[in-house]
Amino acid sequence: MEFPQQQKPAGDGKIIYPPGVKEITDKISNDEVVKRLKMVVKTYMDMDQDSEEEKQQYLGLALHLASEFFLRNPNKDVRLLVACCLADIFRIYAPEAPYTSHDKLKVGSLELCLRLGGFQDSRRRYIKYRLFTIFLELKQSNNSHNQKVQMHMMDLMSSIIMEGDGVTQELLDTILINLIPAHKNLNKQAYDLAKTLLKRTVQTIETCIANFFNQVLVMGKSSVSDLSEHVFDLIQELFAIDPMLLTSVMPQLEFKLKVAGSKLGCGLSAFNDIHVPVRLECVKFASHCLMNHPDLARDLTEYLKVRSHDPEEAIRHDVIVTIINAGKKDLNLVNDQLLGFVRERTLDKRWRVRKEAMMGLAQLYKKYCLHHEAGKESALKISWIKDKLLHIYYQNSIDDKMFVFVIFASRALNEMWKCQNMLRGLVKELLDHHKLPASEANNTAMFGKLMSIAKNLPDAGKAQDFMKKFNQVLSEDEKLRVQLEMLISPTCSCKQAEICVREITRKLTFPKQPTNPFLEMVKFLLERIAPVHIDSEAISALVKLLNKSIEGTADDDEEGVTPDTAIRSGLELLKVLSFTHPTAFHSAETYESLLQCLKMEDDKVAEAAIQIFRNTGQKIETELQQIRSTLIPILHQKAKRGTPHQAKQAVHCIHAIFNNKEVQLAQIFEPLSHSLNADVPEQLITPLVSLGHIAMLAPDQFASPMKSIVANFIVKDLLMNDRSVGNKNGKLWTADEEVSPEVLAKVHAIKLLVRWLLGMKNNQSKSANSTLRLLSAMLVSEGDLTEQKKISKSDMSRLRLAAGAAIMKLAQEQCYHEIITPEQFQLCGLVINDECYQVRQIFAQKLHVALVKLLLPLEYLAVFALCAKDPVKERRAHARQCLLKNISVRREYIKQNPVTQEKLISLLPEYVVPYMIHLLAHDPDFTKPHEYEQLKDIKECLWFMLEVLMTKNENNSHAFLRKMVENIKQTKDAQCPEDVKANEKLYIVCDVALFVIANKSTACHLDCQKEPVLPSKFFLVQDKDFKNDKEYLTAEMRQMLLTGKPKPAPVLAAVNKPLTVPGRRIFKTPTASDTSSNTSTNASPIIKNRLEALLNLPLRSTVAPLIVSFTWTVTRERERERERERERERERERERARERERERERARERERKRQRERQRERERERERERERERERERERPSYLSLFSLISIISWSPVL
Repeated sequence: MEFPQQQKPAGDGKIIYPPGVKEITDKISNDEVVKRLKMVVKTYMDMDQDSEEEKQQYLGLALHLASEFFLRNPNKDVRLLVACCLADIFRIYAPEAPYTSHDKLKVGSLELCLRLGGFQDSRRRYIKYRLFTIFLELKQSNNSHNQKVQMHMMDLMSSIIMEGDGVTQELLDTILINLIPAHKNLNKQAYDLAKTLLKRTVQTIETCIANFFNQVLVMGKSSVSDLSEHVFDLIQELFAIDPMLLTSVMPQLEFKLKVAGSKLGCGLSAFNDIHVPVRLECVKFASHCLMNHPDLARDLTEYLKVRSHDPEEAIRHDVIVTIINAGKKDLNLVNDQLLGFVRERTLDKRWRVRKEAMMGLAQLYKKYCLHHEAGKESALKISWIKDKLLHIYYQNSIDDKMFVFVIFASRALNEMWKCQNMLRGLVKELLDHHKLPASEANNTAMFGKLMSIAKNLPDAGKAQDFMKKFNQVLSEDEKLRVQLEMLISPTCSCKQAEICVREITRKLTFPKQPTNPFLEMVKFLLERIAPVHIDSEAISALVKLLNKSIEGTADDDEEGVTPDTAIRSGLELLKVLSFTHPTAFHSAETYESLLQCLKMEDDKVAEAAIQIFRNTGQKIETELQQIRSTLIPILHQKAKRGTPHQAKQAVHCIHAIFNNKEVQLAQIFEPLSHSLNADVPEQLITPLVSLGHIAMLAPDQFASPMKSIVANFIVKDLLMNDRSVGNKNGKLWTADEEVSPEVLAKVHAIKLLVRWLLGMKNNQSKSANSTLRLLSAMLVSEGDLTEQKKISKSDMSRLRLAAGAAIMKLAQEQCYHEIITPEQFQLCGLVINDECYQVRQIFAQKLHVALVKLLLPLEYLAVFALCAKDPVKERRAHARQCLLKNISVRREYIKQNPVTQEKLISLLPEYVVPYMIHLLAHDPDFTKPHEYEQLKDIKECLWFMLEVLMTKNENNSHAFLRKMVENIKQTKDAQCPEDVKANEKLYIVCDVALFVIANKSTACHLDCQKEPVLPSKFFLVQDKDFKNDKEYLTAEMRQMLLTGKPKPAPVLAAVNKPLTVPGRRIFKTPTASDTSSNTSTNASPIIKNRLEALLNLPLRSTVAPLIVSFTWTVTRERERERERERERERERERERARERERERERARERERKRQRERQRERERERERERERERERERERPSYLSLFSLISIISWSPVL
């Protein structure tokens, strides 16, 4: 049906309404619309077909009534009245409807049809019949046909083409136009018909297609068809339908490109094209080239290497897809270098690229390593993929962590299960809060749990909102809470977990939406807490595999591992699972296998087995008596004669799983306490470990004998005696196996002292004070407690490390932290500056672990400031990372947990500054507080800490730091309040700190309303009358601290020196202040000595020669001083010349930058010119399109 030309309404498009009818718009109410439409309906009902003037007058209104506002109006009355109007409009304007659009006509007609159903007059059904007969004559928008009709149509059309004299260009255009992407997307049925027709008639129509392309491509006759500008799209579509359709077109393309088939590789330079679509198209088809032209793999590798670092995300993504697709077809098609590109992209800055790389590697690993589709050689080639994917878990992005969970249905496995166990614990605590009555405290605690859960989900900001919503749903739906509680239950199996997850997601699916981000976030949470990997059945299966390795029936050799390695790895895996899934181990079969491992000679295997018993054996004594009776003697034997690690685990295992642990521990304690012999240190280590852990676990039971052992044996007999002479090789550190047994025994003796005190957790007997003095003495003596010079340097390092770690361990208990003096704290902190690199490294790591777990007081964080003096760059970098981590942990803890003011002082990172200042003021290296080099070290240490604290000025923290340091300057050092020099050093450090803060922040001078609280243990607050406003840093020293060099003296200061009057004495009577001050820098010691000798001589005739001699000496000394001054001036001139040269170099560099910028601007201009040239040549055939098409066809094995 052809529509006439659109009629134009009268009045230049202005809508004219009938008399008495106001304008109808979407701005009035529906009631008013209905009222006005009734008057319009009456007007159209009264109109005749002959009233041409009225038809033209109300044409605009007719078009207006067909708008979306009326046809889709939610009010039923409005739609009904509009349908009445449309019916009269069709009657009045017949046979030419005023609507020129097929869509409007169809929508209006259907709307009219639907509304006619409202007319219940059965006598006038012929109206509907007549309308439907009209609709059937309209052009159909539904292009689909049933299968039978399609078959008949296809038979008819194919017969016409194959049996006819030829295919005209018009007929060919009618078929090919449906292959153009624009038409293909609009009419899929026509595309399918054209595709099927071309496949059926390929032999006949191929010649016509070749003739068409010959005229367009070779002869340049673009007027032969309207499809000439779409030839490249048509080539691509025809190739996808049947490559045989292009058999004759290929030589034409080669002629157009002037490239022979054997020289196809020359076109690979398009991989480096300046335009993104060109590079993208080349990368997409690289996989076809790899598959069908392996000889080009080397060249493609080089081009793909460049493209894998392309600035465009889509190109990097397609490089991965290309390599993975080729690898999935045949792993030999991709070399190690190509796989390396994918490996690199797992660290890409874009999540889409990282995800594709990880998923691609996982697919390759699954196909060739798990399913063994290409043999052992291919599996070995990509065996690294598993470790790489697991290590991705340690990346910062939560999306990467989640994706590792998705990929895996070992090292990262340990972290994964730990994180899963932690999240399950948080969800359990959240459900426990739901069981409590509603209160403000309960709501606050619940909010903290929700925030902790959200931190472990993608997009923490949205996750917080979704978790709040999920919590609200939980509070309203008891069945949902039951399902979630069942899911996190220790006894939940994998099958049961699947059912629970399905039920929970089903409950949250309503109302159904196309995209439900809330449901997706809940699914993420359920994925992380559901036991989809490990349950009792999985543990039993792992134990069976372990039994096969123990019995020697497993195929470990075929897997490339020895049976011993398989047993050890299997037990390590089970040990990790015993922490997170302890209830899954509770079976006689599992424990029988672990008992076999305990009897093996491999120490690591036995240690892991004891650890598993300790973690999982709580019900052994009550439910598995046979296992209990076999296990007890083995644990006794390991505690007495096993390795130190086995002894520790055996004692803890007995304490954890047996009810009569006092009896069991006594049976171990008695023989060990009587067998201690310092003359045989090799046999001391295991007893010391066992006794120390027994004393810690049962302090009251063994209080009296332990005190005797500590006083008489540990201290007097073992620590205070050196029985052997160490190796005097001068090394500061040796390997663990080279440490002498005596030193090892002393290290374990120190650990025993600490464990004994940790068990008591009180200082009633003053044992802690004695122990701290002993440890301090060991640090002061640098590890040689007896000072007999028998012990070697490396052994002294071991003992210093043990003593420092022991003080730090005791400081984790509040009762012992209170009695540790500032001197002992400083000795402990200075271990981080030990001369031995390994001591510094291990101590810093122990310090970091304890601080990040919030076990140590805040003052120990100040110790990291001393790391600024570490000569090793890597150690300083590690210390800075530790500082960043600790500070972020404390800030996050304060945000998520409501704390009191008293506790805030012990958590807020800014409160580390007073401890740092006090520690630096008592640094043993800070002996000359007015020397630049020492002040520079102090400044570096201060900035090492302040740089991290001052990253952000949250809550006016910079002003708070300034005020805190100023307050410290108004106190005295509590460690030695009457020592003038000690207080002066403290004030100097304060001035340096204020200098650093003021130079690094412009906001530090703002007013601070908060009053800092200083630790009374380190600072004595003075009376209000005490005011210390003295500046301890000179202007010259400030200049040197700021720039690293002194401020140059002004010229007048060097020239305008005071002149003495001839004949007048230039000496004056020295005062007390003069004698106490340093000698002037202008007088040499020789002159001073001669002057003193002269003043002491009697006045007689012999004075004159001496005066002459003295004058000559003074003159000579002055000449030498002037020469030195001239030399200094020459040096300053050389320095100024070097500075001028540096300035000229900077100027040249700025000029080079400007030149480069101008060059880039010229490049951009040339690029714009090229873009304009390409715009002008848009109508010409594209080299890129030709190249892409010929590449598609050439790389295909079909042609």
